[in-house]
Amino acid sequence: MPREFSRTLRINAQLQRELSSLIREQLTDPRVALVTVTHVSVSPDMRNARVSVSQLGSDAELKAAAKALNGAASLLRRAIGKSLKLRYVPMLRFVTDEALREGDRIGSLIRDATTRDRAHPVTPSEAAPPKAPKLPPTSDDGEG
Repeated sequence: MPREFSRTLRINAQLQRELSSLIREQLTDPRVALVTVTHVSVSPDMRNARVSVSQLGSDAELKAAAKALNGAASLLRRAIGKSLKLRYVPMLRFVTDEALREGDRIGSLIRDATTRDRAHPVTPSEAAPPKAPKLPPTSDDGEG
């Protein structure tokens, strides 16, 4: 009988919780101060894990945070090995998560467009649909 969640999904969730806690509590590097672990993806053989991170601030600060986390990956891996009972502790690779930033960018574009629309009121003549041209009458006598 298959389980509701696969082992890989359970390990992804557990690693995300552990890494969030470890980054917050054990790392003192100011570059990783406001980092959020948004997603963890472990390979099927459980040897490698891709960790997506996001951070408030600029893109340069996010890239610097990912670089700092990759530098601290061995320390984090060792701490995970002590707290989780896994046969293999996956190698951690931190990457930037651009999805949240892209969502914010799209949201600001929509807000700007609606603000511009409100600033430019539509007159009734502009709001009315264009009238269809009148076509000459056709005969409906069934001959084609």
